[in-house]
Amino acid sequence: MSWLDWLMDPLSYPFMQRALLAALATGTVCAVLSCFLVLKGWSLMGDAISHAVLPGIVLAFAAGIPLSVGAFVAGVGCALGTGYIRDRCRLKEDTVMGILYTGMFGFGLVLFTRIDTDQHLNHILFGNVLGISPRELLHTLLIAGVVTLVVLLKRRDLALFCFDVGQATVLGLRIPLLHYGLLCLLGLTVVASLQAVGVILVIAMLITPGITALTLCSRFDSMLALALLTAAVAVASVSGTLLSFHFDAATGPCIVLVQSLLFVLAVAYRHITGRRRASLMP
Repeated sequence: MSWLDWLMDPLSYPFMQRALLAALATGTVCAVLSCFLVLKGWSLMGDAISHAVLPGIVLAFAAGIPLSVGAFVAGVGCALGTGYIRDRCRLKEDTVMGILYTGMFGFGLVLFTRIDTDQHLNHILFGNVLGISPRELLHTLLIAGVVTLVVLLKRRDLALFCFDVGQATVLGLRIPLLHYGLLCLLGLTVVASLQAVGVILVIAMLITPGITALTLCSRFDSMLALALLTAAVAVASVSGTLLSFHFDAATGPCIVLVQSLLFVLAVAYRHITGRRRASLMP
């Protein structure tokens, strides 16, 4: 089989066409948002929200409403609850998140075992992008498109907020709006990525592209472009989906493995060339 056949044969199947579109959409939005999460130090926040959506998914299924609605409400609720408890109990944010997200994840697992559902737990935990329906694909594309557009339009304000909150305050930016707006965008991104990589692996999609780009770039715009290139269009999402097809492997883990390999290669390249990354500039 030639390399062109290797690339094109999967596209003859409609389910693979939908899977590639979904992988590209989720890869793009995760790559864009990952740059801000890495700079802000919100890696654990992404992990918390991704686990916290599970009870919302189960309750939404039981109520007969879209799963994305339940996931978004649960994820944002967890983020807001973290801020509320942190401000009133004088606990560190990472401690509060560790307690909240494990508690909500456990609650979701209990609900899942008690509610009669035809949903397979592995599909929720690890995604099932090859089984995405046209309606689910439309929802994924819509959410990913809206989040990507908002982030790119407000990227300068968000970048300054992530770099230096004090400077952003002096310049008159509305910090609470940026803080909770970024949390809502994170919640929507988790919802958009659930079908592709599931609850467990979405944190890798949200962190690895930004870390990989930060390893090689010294300017934020370059970091954003490289994260998009590696995670979405050029390699990770497409290659991971095609590899899962040809080797009959789970798609979400394949995508995450490709992204992790790219990070290792980036670190190795910087080490071999002796290149030192300058302080990142907005």
